[in-house]
Amino acid sequence: MGWSCCKNEKHKHKSDAENSEEKIGILKKAKSVSSKLRNSIKNKVKRINDAGVHKIEDIHVEEQKAVDAFRETLVLDNLLPASFDDYHIMLRFLKARKFNIEKAKVMWANMLQWRKDFGADTIMEDLDFKELNEVQQYYPQGYHGVDKDGRPVYIERLGMIDTDMLLQVTNMDRFVKYQVQEFERSLAFRFPACSVAANRHIDSSTTILDVQGLGLMSLTGPVIEFIKLVQKIDNDNYPETLYRMFIINAGPGFRMIWNAVKPLLDPDTTSKIHVLGSKYQENLLEAIDGSELPDFLGGSCLCAIEGGCLRSDKGPWKDQNLSKTSIDVEVSTVQGNTILDSGDC
Repeated sequence: MGWSCCKNEKHKHKSDAENSEEKIGILKKAKSVSSKLRNSIKNKVKRINDAGVHKIEDIHVEEQKAVDAFRETLVLDNLLPASFDDYHIMLRFLKARKFNIEKAKVMWANMLQWRKDFGADTIMEDLDFKELNEVQQYYPQGYHGVDKDGRPVYIERLGMIDTDMLLQVTNMDRFVKYQVQEFERSLAFRFPACSVAANRHIDSSTTILDVQGLGLMSLTGPVIEFIKLVQKIDNDNYPETLYRMFIINAGPGFRMIWNAVKPLLDPDTTSKIHVLGSKYQENLLEAIDGSELPDFLGGSCLCAIEGGCLRSDKGPWKDQNLSKTSIDVEVSTVQGNTILDSGDC
């Protein structure tokens, strides 16, 4: 018995030592990969520039150092799936936690667990939201065009929501899944296509929230719960993807509603929100070209063939030539190729 305990204790110390060496080895490998990643990005950008192809110049030195350190931490803790080994994704999580690596790591780990539990990785294939056309009748919303910097524009006509009818054509569980599916589409298609079209990296959007006609009776229990849930999913798992939001047609009574909704939002998010009254057109046209703005918001676009602007999903992502592969060549695949190339290090 005593010999067995002693043997087990020696084995334990040996395992600890091996684990320590293994972690050191992983750390060295991560540093090597990070170094190659920086060089690969620099070389790739140089080759792209020399070739006269699209370039993306937003790899900043201090941010790169922070991402390198964050990446090393994630690798050590086995928290970096290949599909998320992306400079800009890691940077968004760092920004969301004020570049506090430990807090960003917790947020990152929670995101990975949520994706597994929710099924986010396969939701684009798994969810057939066949009731979309009916849903848009009772809750008009959708992506339409880009702002002057090339970001996708998302529009919601919250004041036109008909909760009773909405819940007859779908349920909140499916509607939340649809929203997540749209988040995923933005990451996979909209942002990359917009990046190629704008010749710069884009991973955030401009939102227009039309609250004309919105009253206290409109914000029933289910609507409030939906807003809270989607906002939490957005903040926790898709951080720093909102560039700015315009809330338009906000009448005197809206302050009451705003005071109820504002606590549901992250403080950093509220700083990006511009609350405007009925004379909002000038503000929107400063940010969005008239040809990209629906006519009901003061622009000139009708999308008549598609059945209206909010049904068209108009944007660079509809151009078959601006696919995700195009943007991967510029930035994302640089990282993926670096990992593959250094897999035997």
